[in-house]
Amino acid sequence: MEFTAKQIADMIGGRVEGNENAVINTFSKIEEGKEGAITFLSNPKYTPYIYDTKASVVLINEDVQLERPVEATLIRVANAYECVAKLLQMYAQTLPKKVGIHPLAFISETAKIGKDVYIGPFASIGDNVTIGDGSMIYPHVTIYDGCQIGKNVTIHAGSVIGADGFGFAPNQDGYDKIPQLGVVIIEDNVEIGANTCVDRSTMGQTVLHKGVKLDNLIQVAHNCEIGENTVMSAQVGMAGSTKIGAWCMVGGQAGFSGHIKIADRTFIGAQSGVISNTKGNGEQLIGAPAIDPKVFFKAQAIVKKLPEMYRELGALRREIDALKKEKDSLMN
Repeated sequence: MEFTAKQIADMIGGRVEGNENAVINTFSKIEEGKEGAITFLSNPKYTPYIYDTKASVVLINEDVQLERPVEATLIRVANAYECVAKLLQMYAQTLPKKVGIHPLAFISETAKIGKDVYIGPFASIGDNVTIGDGSMIYPHVTIYDGCQIGKNVTIHAGSVIGADGFGFAPNQDGYDKIPQLGVVIIEDNVEIGANTCVDRSTMGQTVLHKGVKLDNLIQVAHNCEIGENTVMSAQVGMAGSTKIGAWCMVGGQAGFSGHIKIADRTFIGAQSGVISNTKGNGEQLIGAPAIDPKVFFKAQAIVKKLPEMYRELGALRREIDALKKEKDSLMN
């Protein structure tokens, strides 16, 4: 398919600067632009590339001021990142959608599979599993007995849904396993990245509410709950019975101790360690243990000075010791 810059601008409500008849037929990153491609600029770090990119069309925010002319045709929009996402979605919708069950997949006879579902090779669907209409289950996904998958859910390769939660009780000889008798419920429009694990609950349910988006290599422990439209980057780890609210954003490698509640719309930075309930909606946290970003960066500034402060403290101690000795000698 081919579109002109004007056609693209009309689709997304943009304003063309340059050749409105410039033709595009593919997407590219701005630093790898080529003729016939459309790209975008939203991160200021990539601004230098706009002057040399070979892309035919660049989506750019309305308020960006460029230092010199560019060869590419520009489409000015309110939010270039959102607009390129819309265009990619439009393009994806034109591609053939996979449907059907691959002959190398295993599906229990008691599982209930909805309409227009795709299940890839070597996927394993256990007893009494339900999968809603339009869902995509990629190769090597394992869904244990009794789990409920909603409509339009995407689960990428290698993920495991419904494995036992990590429950053991210590005894004199070692540990007794605590049976994990609950299930996992994944509501509509959830996407789960590759090699992510969502454990079944000890009793009751582990729940991912509608619209949740999980990256690769995430651990959701037993009895956890993730609120609507919350997103998590790779390698996040949740201990048992963590409750995360709606519309939260969690950076990569963040960790949550068990039995805590995270309020709606909380932002948690990468590698944060959250060990207690959050205070309220809209809170931002970073660091381990996670604290307010302003406090964190002030503390980090002090940490950088600790070697110098240590040397100064040592010098002060030596001076004090010398003064004490001088005082003692005068008194004697």
